[in-house]
Amino acid sequence: MAPKKRMERLRDVGIGPTVQRMAILEFLEETTSHPTADEVYIEIQTAYPTIARATVYNTLDALTKAGMILKLSVDPTVARYDAHLGPHAHFRCRLCNRVYDIPVGSKQPLGKGIDGHLVESVLTYAYGVCADCRKKDGGAPLASGRARKRATNSARTTTHPSGSKEEAQQKKPPASSPPSGPDEEEARSA
Repeated sequence: MAPKKRMERLRDVGIGPTVQRMAILEFLEETTSHPTADEVYIEIQTAYPTIARATVYNTLDALTKAGMILKLSVDPTVARYDAHLGPHAHFRCRLCNRVYDIPVGSKQPLGKGIDGHLVESVLTYAYGVCADCRKKDGGAPLASGRARKRATNSARTTTHPSGSKEEAQQKKPPASSPPSGPDEEEARSA
């Protein structure tokens, strides 16, 4: 994207187009690595050695709030950032921790109303072993039938009044464990 267009986009969302902010946005738009804030800082610091870490964090926060980038929670230890706003999902390899974009169907309800709600983003995270790690590991086999069955049995599908379906992990405590709260206690006594 041309610098002038990037500058206009920043102004349109109420963010002053400083040289550092433009560089951060440009880096995010041109990478597919889904960098952490520290990775963005290290990259931007090569061109702007005096940039403060706080400037990077504050810019990422402002860009996220303005809807210009996504803050991903695909990695439970650190936030990652993505400037690709079109419909797609993310895959995180459990071995190398890289995050990849994966395509999804075009039936995403972005910009449409569902039960009076405006859908602004749909986030889908997938986890497993990436193709590169599988090659390094001698082509680690895909999950066995038993592992797939366990994964299928541990997920339940919930249908909302709108007719949409949502998968959620179902975790049941062992029958011998004490209830974790009043709702669970009532459910056990029923």
